[in-house]
Amino acid sequence: MAVEVKELLEAGVHFGHLTRKWDPNMAPYVYMERNGIHIINLYKTAAKIDEAGAALAKIAASGRKILFVATKKQAKDIVAEKAGEINMPYITERWPGGMLTNFVTIRKAVKKMASIDRMKKDGTFLTLSKKERLQVDRLRAKLEKNLGSIVDMTRLPGALFVVDIKREHIAIKEAQKLNIPIFAMVDTNSDPRQVDYVIPANDDASKSIDKILSHVTSAVSEGLAERKAEKDAAESSKEEAPKAKAAPAKKAVAEEEE
Repeated sequence: MAVEVKELLEAGVHFGHLTRKWDPNMAPYVYMERNGIHIINLYKTAAKIDEAGAALAKIAASGRKILFVATKKQAKDIVAEKAGEINMPYITERWPGGMLTNFVTIRKAVKKMASIDRMKKDGTFLTLSKKERLQVDRLRAKLEKNLGSIVDMTRLPGALFVVDIKREHIAIKEAQKLNIPIFAMVDTNSDPRQVDYVIPANDDASKSIDKILSHVTSAVSEGLAERKAEKDAAESSKEEAPKAKAAPAKKAVAEEEE
């Protein structure tokens, strides 16, 4: 899906921060200054969305997960909805320290959540005292809030997509340590050098976040569709192979009978 500059403009993607709060490394992406606010060059934003989209589609097509990170109020619900639609993990509550660098411990917490669910299914939960049940329920609710969306993430993600790299600096540092590619919406007050794929954009307005996320998740969706098509083609060729082998054998039997 081609990115139109007009739609980015209507969503307010071009509004940067106050000029006194800017990061000079964002200079290549700034078009002008108006009323003390930097205006982002939307032609560059459109090009960067296309570039990031192509890379994310490849990662999705390879079968790896993309972890979406956004804990700021304006972005939380949008990210949860958009990432949920394409079945990708996301963090919208507080970033759990060591989420990537100490992934084994995080997986243990996820398994704990699964074991509580099993207790409730097999009836073990009912054998606990009222106080113990309350404690278990509280623990389950806390784990669900912090880790619910990463239950199916059995290995480190193939990439991170971040809204507001200043706010999510811990997630950025962890991904950098592990050489996990970072894709992000980067506003004029942030340093784009921390990110592998920069999308210069207003990361404070929900309309802007929604617009960028729509394009990004659409690209991921295309990558997933490509993977599914390849899987289906491989399975159908497996099914055709025995039939193809059987055909000459039947012909040979028929000739012998003649």
